[in-house]
Amino acid sequence: VGMLGKKSDGDMVAFLGTGTEFTGKLILKGSIRIEGVFNGEILGEGTLMIGEGARIEADIAVDRMVIHGEVRGTLNAKERLEICTSGHVRGNITTPVLVIQEGAFFLGECHMAVTGSDRTEREEE
Repeated sequence: VGMLGKKSDGDMVAFLGTGTEFTGKLILKGSIRIEGVFNGEILGEGTLMIGEGARIEADIAVDRMVIHGEVRGTLNAKERLEICTSGHVRGNITTPVLVIQEGAFFLGECHMAVTGSDRTEREEE
């Protein structure tokens, strides 16, 4: 939701700021940024942005993830997952596109999910 309450695709729909703590299940549609502490489960359609000071312990299934903070759990990004320089991930990742920037930390397994159309094109080559 924008400054005037208008909503468009890609707009930030929720923000958990520094100093906030949340435990439970978060279902999103759109973009959300977490800067605080979150424990539980995050599901939905859209982009999850995890800020540099954030500490997340959760099973996550969203379209896109950008990680600047600390995350533990099972991560499933349907389109793309990026671990930025300050990012720290412990857990298993499933995504078709994985970006790990220099200086980022990742400990776990990664499964590169291939969509059905991509698989057919590669087999034909």
